[in-house]
Amino acid sequence: MKAVIPVAGVGTRLRPHTYALPKVLLNVAGKPILAHILDELVEYGITEATIITGYMGDLIENFVTHRYTNLKVDFVEQSQMLGLGHAIWTGKETYKENDELLIILGDTIFDVDLQNAITGGCSSIGVKKVEDPRRFGVVLLDANNLISKFVEKPAEPISNLAIVGMYYIKRAKKLVDALDTLITENIKTKNEYQLTDALQIMLEKGEKFNTFLVEGWYDCGKPETLLSTNKFLLEQYPIPSKIDGSVIIPPCFIAADANIKNSIIGPYTSIASGCEITDSIIKNSIISYEAKVSKMLLHDSIIGNEAEVKGTFNRYNVGNSSNIELQH
Repeated sequence: MKAVIPVAGVGTRLRPHTYALPKVLLNVAGKPILAHILDELVEYGITEATIITGYMGDLIENFVTHRYTNLKVDFVEQSQMLGLGHAIWTGKETYKENDELLIILGDTIFDVDLQNAITGGCSSIGVKKVEDPRRFGVVLLDANNLISKFVEKPAEPISNLAIVGMYYIKRAKKLVDALDTLITENIKTKNEYQLTDALQIMLEKGEKFNTFLVEGWYDCGKPETLLSTNKFLLEQYPIPSKIDGSVIIPPCFIAADANIKNSIIGPYTSIASGCEITDSIIKNSIISYEAKVSKMLLHDSIIGNEAEVKGTFNRYNVGNSSNIELQH
């Protein structure tokens, strides 16, 4: 089986962090988003992958090739952002006709048993029940719980089974043929080549699809969702070691080489490798590689790699009926 991971997006909703890094290399719960995905795939036994790059793709390629030496990876550049279907089509030369493909979006972390994705002997789509399906591609099921129709971002809520970004394709050639049809006939939805439309073409040509439920689906596309994903992942981490002179409130992640002095860390805080934290209180935050934080009270915050944040603690001796106003 070959994994296919599209990571070409610019990540505009995560600026300013994505001015210097591609979205998938942003830190969450102690390591980059992409590392969470690849670690799961390697643990499952996948040894080959195609990664569709674009924005700052050289940084992604450098990270993967140095960290995952036992994973055979083809890197393919998507030069134009023309939709998810176009991204998967861009990598088609790296798929053998009979390859089984596991497509996973690169900005989403999943908590799912991958074995459930490939049972039933046919292609399968990861879905989750949602309240408002209009923002997603959705599937309709027949009486046998097989998919009867794919619809991309329906104007009316015709199904609450949203496609969440995991796709198991039984035979790569059938998907490539459908994607070729999209491109050559210029079939677009909302001005993009949609993977959902290619799946519908496969369905109409007789391909069978079942579904598997993905309850744990954690978006990393915006600051608030990145922090909520960080919070979820940290709840699964072991309690960190004590640090003399500081208070650690789990759950949190603190890299072994982070330097923490006279601070309160946690809950729900990630402190990455090389960080220096001094005289600070930090909760529900992500502090990225080699960042420095001094004399700060931080919450719901994301501090980028090698950033430096300094504050000032004041001391007051205030009598009764006094009024102090601080202006910045």
